[in-house]
This record gives sequence, structure tokens and C-alpha cells, in this order.
Amino acid sequence: MNLPAQIEEGRHEPLGAVARDGGVNFAVVSENASQIELCLFDGAGQRELRRYSLHGPHDGVFHGFLPGVGPGLVYGLRAHGPYEPQHGHRFNPHKLLLDPYAREIVGHFSWAAEHHGYELGHPDGPRSFDARDNAVQALKGRVAEPLSGLSPRESAPRHAPNDVLLYEVHVRGFSKLHPEIPAELQGSYAGLAHPAAIAHFKQLGVTTLSLLPVQYCVDEPHLHGKGLRNYWGYNTLGFFAPDPRLATAANRDDPTAVTAEFRAMVEALHQAGLEVVLDVVYNHTPEGNEFGPTLSFRGLDNRLWYRLAGDDKSRSENLTGCGNTLNAQHPRVAQFVLDSLRYWVTEMGVDGFRFDLAPVLGRTHHGYEPQAAFFAALRQDPVLAGVHLIAEPWDAAYDGYQLGRFPGRFLEWNDKFRDAVRGYWLQSGKVGRGEFARRFTASSDVFHHGQRRPTASVNFVAVHDGYMLNDVVSYSHKHNEPNGEDNRDGRDGELSANFGAEGPSDDACINSTRERVRRAMLATLMLAQGTPMLNAGDEIANSQQGNNNAYCQDNEIGWLNWASADLELAAFVADLARLRRSEPLLRHGRWFAGPGAERAGDACIAWFSPTGHEMQVHDWHQADQHAFACLLRGASEAAPRLAIVFNPDAQARPFHLSAQSFSVLLDSSGEIESGQRIAAGQGFQAPARSLLLLRAG
Repeated sequence: MNLPAQIEEGRHEPLGAVARDGGVNFAVVSENASQIELCLFDGAGQRELRRYSLHGPHDGVFHGFLPGVGPGLVYGLRAHGPYEPQHGHRFNPHKLLLDPYAREIVGHFSWAAEHHGYELGHPDGPRSFDARDNAVQALKGRVAEPLSGLSPRESAPRHAPNDVLLYEVHVRGFSKLHPEIPAELQGSYAGLAHPAAIAHFKQLGVTTLSLLPVQYCVDEPHLHGKGLRNYWGYNTLGFFAPDPRLATAANRDDPTAVTAEFRAMVEALHQAGLEVVLDVVYNHTPEGNEFGPTLSFRGLDNRLWYRLAGDDKSRSENLTGCGNTLNAQHPRVAQFVLDSLRYWVTEMGVDGFRFDLAPVLGRTHHGYEPQAAFFAALRQDPVLAGVHLIAEPWDAAYDGYQLGRFPGRFLEWNDKFRDAVRGYWLQSGKVGRGEFARRFTASSDVFHHGQRRPTASVNFVAVHDGYMLNDVVSYSHKHNEPNGEDNRDGRDGELSANFGAEGPSDDACINSTRERVRRAMLATLMLAQGTPMLNAGDEIANSQQGNNNAYCQDNEIGWLNWASADLELAAFVADLARLRRSEPLLRHGRWFAGPGAERAGDACIAWFSPTGHEMQVHDWHQADQHAFACLLRGASEAAPRLAIVFNPDAQARPFHLSAQSFSVLLDSSGEIESGQRIAAGQGFQAPARSLLLLRAG
């Protein structure tokens, strides 16, 4: 390779390494570095060929242009500057750094002492200095070929907010054991886009896949020592690169091929009418706290990229529970996040994002602010204006629980819905009819403000983090021993019940009860107001053997067990989705009004006791009474069109609803056949542990 003797002055944008004008432009952000060197390597990334000192800084950007080179060039960065941990500076030019904007990443990361900027075991700890070079082991960027052809974004469907049905799914776990997907595609991006996978999604009626993290991830060091890996992927290092571990074996070692496989997956899902939302982790990085390694951001400018403790800049501020916290209030960090988001939309074609520990993005010096600068920039961005924005509305900080306080179009994971639905159907004694009714109608106490709609509430009964739904009704205690932390990890006291036996049972009565409760919770999820989200595998009664923190279980615990799939349950979920689509009142775009309080265009909801009288204040406070019903009336209708009956008790309950006649659309218990009529004024029995959906007429 003929490399020029000197590097020319480059452009300050775009950041990263971009092939243009017969060469490659490099632009790197650092406000506190004195010098940044560009290091070029052979194609294998093992032999350094040349170093250049980038020009600058100009407005916090170092830059340079190398003529006569192009895509395929392998490179890393070295940053010079003060090593003053007490002031937040940890520059160490002996550490080769990964470009935060790298579109392609080469090498295979493994933990080594040389990756640390300080000397492990030194009495001064992370205030010491390590002069060993880590270039051979370090991950490196590779200049990417400009993406060719139309972006998958050109074929993107766009579902109305009221129609969205989310499906949270792990790319690898969904197809790794799927018998209809070829072995060479199982567990990959291509496997998720295989016709057999798409057929399942379409049968269920889901509109939008919410993928667990797919950006380039590395394993935590404690997992490496136990022979485990970060299966979920919440440890992102490469925010512009798809994770090669989720690609097919044929493509895994070629970053260009990995990108192509990811884009082909998005294109195939789009062609099937399915949207793709990515779970993204812009709250922390694998560099961890002050005892962590120097891989990229820390070495380029620790004080710029991370929030540091106010009373000691040598320590990281840990608002995430993962050691460090990205400093999203800094304009350059906010720019980085927005640049990354735009890349995944415009080039990779995705349809939105679920932000892990999202309050971090709105944190200022005064705590969380819904009108923080990052949110203002995000909401006005013309590229991101048309995609889904979903918040996990809590982080690990002192004021970390921010449910209902995200701005604009944000949807939010609503854990209050999960806890109310579980508590009600499991009969925990902690959830009464009032709390359940609030959550079933999209949590107006949380979201009915600032022009927000019921769809802002993302309803779920189980997600990746916690028990699978099957385990909610099969285990009373977590069983996380395979994680290697003596069952100390994972959430304690998670709402669940085993109904008489811990784990799988041969007792027909126990299994029948579990089935009824599981179906009642799924029916509640699918028929409630708000945006429903299914946890992949819950529709086939998948189990993780009681593990409620399977983040490191890249094996049969974490993968979907298709050999034992309950296809009748999947058909039941598909019926629920069909009912939701067919009845606009089940996915109403406005807040329900109470009887007599409706305005033009309002639909109305009324709540009734089993005896047929409208619920009064004292009814809501009867702790020993659990069964009740609601009647839904459209804006232009004189009488209710739908009735939903809830009976979580272990015995059937008699109901008298109104002077109307109804026909049964659904009985979650399966005791009452669809289509059975209930004459006007006639009482009926609501089966034990059941939800009934009735239609007038």
C-alpha cells in the first residue's frame, strides 16, 4: 500500500472516517487533547504501517485528509494530553483507541491488562499510569465502502399509532432453534427475516419488531472469566456498526457483509409490512467506572464524554448501574447520539428506537429535565421526526423513575401496567379494581397531560428483563444460579405465583390454573387501551426455567424452545390481535370520558359491579371484591357496543350487565363458545379466572 508522506488538512465534518474525493477524510472530537494521531494498519490489523498527526483542533475537532486511499483502510487513534485523573483527564497515547464513529470494526476483542490506562494492581489504582501498548489486541476501525442501492428506509411501512402492536424479540434467540429455518441461518439477522419467521409475525398480527440491542457489543470482564457472554447486548461499544455475532457464520468475519445482511433483513421485514425498532444503549459504555479499560471514549476525552463526580473528577458518576454515564448534555455527545440515530434510519433503514435507561439523555446539572437540550434537538430533527421513539423511563439514579415525564411523541414502557395486571390476576392482594381499571385504560393518571395520547403507554406483562410469562405463573422464586452469581442477581420479589408447585408440574389442576391465568393476562394486554407489547416466546408458552435475568444465557435458557411451542396459545394471541384490529374502541386514539362528561368525538366508558349497578366510590374500595366489568360506547352511539368482564377469582361469578343483549366474542378460559348470545336482562356466569369480551346485538 502506497501511503502519502503527509496528511493534508481535512474537513471538520462529517465526524469519523469517510471516503470522498479520491481519499479518506478523518474527523475526531476532543476538547482537551493536545494531539491526536491516526494510526494505519495492515488489513489484518496486526502491523502498524504509519502514523499521522491530525490537524487541529478547530472547534474541538481534529481532522485530516489522506489522498490516494479508500475503503478497506484499517485504522485506530492515539490521543495525547494530560494524564490527570484528579481533573478528569485520562489521556494515554500508549492505548490504541477505536473511532466512536467507526462504521466497520475489525478484530476480536478479548480482555487484557494492556487495555487499561492505569497499571492493574498498582498501589495508586486508577491514578497510576500504564505505558504498555495494546495495539495488537485492540479493536480497529475500517473505512467503509459507501452503501450502495436504495436504503431499506425507502420501503418502510408506517403504521398508525393506534394500530401498533410491538413484539420485543432477540435476533439470535428467536430463530436459533427454529426447525423451519435452515441451520446456516438460525440465530442471525437473515434468520429473523426468513419466510418462516415472517409468517409467525404475520400470524400473530404484530406490526413492529422491537429488537434487543444489535449495535456492536463486547462482553463484561466478569462474564469472560465465567465462560459466559452478554447475550442481551446492553454493553455497546460500536454505535454505528451492527453486531457481527448476530450475523450468519458466512458473513460474521466481514463487517461489510454483516452490514449488508442487516440491511437485507430490514428490507425483507419492510416488504412484509413489519416495522423495525432498535433497543439502543446511549447511557453507558463498556469502559465502566474509573477502574475500567481505555478503549475509545475515555482515551479520546474522558471529561467530555462522561459525567464525572462533582467532588472528585477522578471518579465516574454512575447513574446507570453500569459504572459510567454518557454526558448527553454536552453538545458533542448529543451530536454523536443524533448522528448515530440518523445513520440507523437513513442508511440501515430502521423505523425507530427504544432508549435504554432513557432519563440519562435528559439529565442536566439539576437532574432530569423533560425539556433538556437533547430532547429538543431530537424532536426537531427532520430525519427522526417520522420514527418511533420509545423510552425506558427509569435509570439507576436518585430521581431515576420518570414514568410519564417524557416529551412529545415519546411512548414509554409502563411498568405500572405490568404490576397491576399481574397483581390482579395472580390475586396478590395488593391490586384492587381501581388500580387495575386505571392501568387497563392507559394510565390516565400518568399520561393524560401535555396533549399526550393513550398510545403513550406501552403496556406489557413480561419483557426480556424479568420472568417470561410462563414463568410468572410457574415459579414463586427466581432461579438464576446458571448466571454464576449465587442467585443474587435479578429482581427480588418479582410478582409471580407457582399455584402449588415450583416449575413444571404433572398436576392437571395446577396446569389448568396456570393456563387460565396466562390467557387472562394476555387478553388483558391485547384488549387494554395503549400500545401493547408482546414478549417474544410468551405466545408459545416459552420458559427460561425461572431465570429472571437471563442476560448472559446464550443457550437453551435464553433461546425460544420451538420444539415445545404451544401453538394453540399462539392461535389465541392471534385471535386477540384480530379482535383488537376489528374493534376501534379497543384501540381508541383519545381518552375515554365518563358517562355524562363526554364531549363531541369522545368515546365513553362506564364501570359496573357484577350485580349490574354502576360502580360507586365504596365499590372501588371493597378489597374483598375483585370481579367487575366495563361498557364501551362509541362517540356517535346511543348505547354501549362492547362489554369487557373481568373475573380473577377461583370461582365463577354471576353477572347482570344491562338491558341489552350481547354475543360472546371471547372467553379467555375457553368455557364459553364464541358467538353464544346473552339475552337482554339475562344473567350469566363469568368463568373462574377469565376475561370475557362481549359485543352488543
